[in-house]
Amino acid sequence: MSTDPELRFQEEQRSTRRMWAIAACVLLSLAASFLLGRYPSPYLTPPRSILSDPLARSLVLNLRVPRILTACLLGIVLSASGTVFQLVFRNPLVDAGFLGISPGAAFGASLAIVLADGRPATVQVSAAVFALMGLLSSTFLARRARLGDWTLRLILAGIAVSALYTSGTGVLKYLADPIRQLPDLTFWMLGGLWAITWADLVQILPVVVPSLAVIYMMRWRLNLLSMRDETAFSLGAAPGRERFVLLLAAASSAAVLVAKCGQVGWVGLIIPHIARRLFGSDARRVVPGGMLLGCLFVLWCDDVARTLLTGEIPLGILTSFVGAAFFLAMLTRQRLGAQR
Repeated sequence: MSTDPELRFQEEQRSTRRMWAIAACVLLSLAASFLLGRYPSPYLTPPRSILSDPLARSLVLNLRVPRILTACLLGIVLSASGTVFQLVFRNPLVDAGFLGISPGAAFGASLAIVLADGRPATVQVSAAVFALMGLLSSTFLARRARLGDWTLRLILAGIAVSALYTSGTGVLKYLADPIRQLPDLTFWMLGGLWAITWADLVQILPVVVPSLAVIYMMRWRLNLLSMRDETAFSLGAAPGRERFVLLLAAASSAAVLVAKCGQVGWVGLIIPHIARRLFGSDARRVVPGGMLLGCLFVLWCDDVARTLLTGEIPLGILTSFVGAAFFLAMLTRQRLGAQR
């Protein structure tokens, strides 16, 4: 960020214009998404059909609308939690998947499906508990390790914890009933929103809304928490307590969405990078900008997933493919820029 007041003001103005442009794209995409579908005609539901056809109206109101809203929440939560993790741990290569949160939530949800009653409340509680355990385990192992710096230790610890959770989920898949439970587990782990209803959306709101409110209201504190503890403390922050609050909000909201939507990868990793390129390094703009970008990204991917083919494409496959392509493009451009 420039130290010149005039240049800084111009940067803020550009960031504000970009923010409003992306917000307008989100609104337009929402309006278009309500009309995208395969009934009564492929790819598009004319507005007159919604008004005149009871079946089309029921599909839009009872299935498509809660699905679209959940897709928006999924993108917002994953991008916001990814931004929190990257700034708090001072590591641009971490997200909920790298730190054992998504694999932990997947293990907890699978455990509830296979060994418990599989009720939504049980699945969500189990996913949240094991997601928090994944984060705590990765952090604990990184602090105990003696190999390399903090960034390397955190990545290695997250990989190890994620591998343990993934192997546990594999054992549960092996033990699952091949008729009733295994298909649900398999499709759930691919990630998708095909089963989302109004009841599912209402169940995640009590956790997601307060968590996002905490992250948004404390976003300016992330600028301090990304510094060393001594520096942050000298500037009036309480690093330990504030990090705990932010990590709890990020991990809890991500766990609840993973329990409902399955593993949707790369959103929390790639979107914060794109947000920093568009809005600079100030977390006050990166967090809301990343939320809008994440909402737009997941919404577009879900639109393609449910309309491109006659059979639905798992959402996790699309987000991983597009996210990895973006990441490779960014790496290639940075490398070419460095060579020049």
